[in-house]
Amino acid sequence: MVLVDSSVWIEALRREGRLEVKVTLQGLLEEYEATWCGPVKLEVLGGARQQDRERLEAHFSCIPYYQMKEPSWEAAKNLAWRLRDRGCLTPWNDVLIAALSVEADCRIYAVDKHFEMMRNAGAGIRLYAGGYGGAYNPN
Repeated sequence: MVLVDSSVWIEALRREGRLEVKVTLQGLLEEYEATWCGPVKLEVLGGARQQDRERLEAHFSCIPYYQMKEPSWEAAKNLAWRLRDRGCLTPWNDVLIAALSVEADCRIYAVDKHFEMMRNAGAGIRLYAGGYGGAYNPN
């Protein structure tokens, strides 16, 4: 499974969004590999325009969802401390997504520089990068 960050959903929903992001996300959805979580739900659906809310909620209701449970919050706190101690300051919602991806043993698809920063700081996350013919970067 691939935990899709809100940066991807938002880019894909834009009329003028980047084509490679749209194609990669569509591939994940078609292969039933895309998943999401609470922080993504709040960022994407919480920021949706009134006329788009019902359609988006219906769309997201068909996608596997990882729920944040108490151990996930504890793991996120510990990850935030570890990253901060290494000089990697990232938004709390990205830390939550990263911690959940480690717990769920899945990759993250994001077009947000914070995830690369966390990976490089030793967060233990694996990033998904779509490519032609289904190629991907397993890092």
